[in-house]
Amino acid sequence: MMKKLNYVLLFFFMTLFFCSAAMAHKVNLFAYAEGGKIFTESYFPDGRPVEGGKVLVFDGHNTKLLEGKTDDKGLFSFSIPKVDDLNIVIEASMGHKNNYKLKKAEVEAGK
Repeated sequence: MMKKLNYVLLFFFMTLFFCSAAMAHKVNLFAYAEGGKIFTESYFPDGRPVEGGKVLVFDGHNTKLLEGKTDDKGLFSFSIPKVDDLNIVIEASMGHKNNYKLKKAEVEAGK
């Protein structure tokens, strides 16, 4: 019985370790279209904004349309470059990366 408990505890702690390691490289990205512009917000799981993060914007055919940097609040905005599905990518420090897909209908509604 004690041996089973040890295995369960070992499994639990290993799961915790690997989950926390995966979360360490996570970054959150949210985007929306309004008034002819796209607005993005980028932040880490602890709530800190992504400062100076590289934002890349691709169309539905994976053609890069533009790039820029987030400000000290993790924000970046730009005029709608094309009414299409947009894939917005954030590259933050130390390998943190994520993307947000903005559907063509959302982009069109925000014009």
